[in-house]
Amino acid sequence: MSWKKIIYACLTTFLVAIAYFGWRLTARSAYETAEYTVIEADGSFETRSYPDLMLATTNRKVEPKGDDGSFMRLFQYISGANDNEQKVAMTTPVFMEPQSDENLGQMGFVLPKDVSGERVPEPTDDGVAIEKRAGGKFAVVRFAGQMNSETIAKATKDLQQWMDNRGFVAGGEPELAGYDPPWTPGPLRRNEILIRLQ
Repeated sequence: MSWKKIIYACLTTFLVAIAYFGWRLTARSAYETAEYTVIEADGSFETRSYPDLMLATTNRKVEPKGDDGSFMRLFQYISGANDNEQKVAMTTPVFMEPQSDENLGQMGFVLPKDVSGERVPEPTDDGVAIEKRAGGKFAVVRFAGQMNSETIAKATKDLQQWMDNRGFVAGGEPELAGYDPPWTPGPLRRNEILIRLQ
């Protein structure tokens, strides 16, 4: 093997390693995740128990990508747009409630434990609020791919069918949860639909 090929192979390996570790540092594994307890697991379906969570929330009027500025409003809050000018660590998942005829949709960042256990910094943007997401029991389905109206509708239908088969009764509307940065390839993405149970 020539020196050029050896150098090329070493350089390629080095660049792949940098790309991999860079992706790992910015992927969901680098963030604190909201706690929950799995009650039952059945393939991509679960029933879970969540504790109360504190969220920074904002209204949104479009599909889950946050293209209306909702994601940036929340990102600015955790970047210091609050009364303490405090940086707040990003967490997963980002919770999203779909828009309906009665309500605007909502997007929420879960506040990390070290912030939600203390005095939570107040947002300086009137479009951002701090709210408690009540704990409880939820039916959940996990799916990969891009989160759009088609994948959301299919996953929601699958979850409702699974709930019907078990005799579960919904206690709220479907909620979306996204765990990955936008640049994560579709097949590697973790998306979920959650429905609160009675």
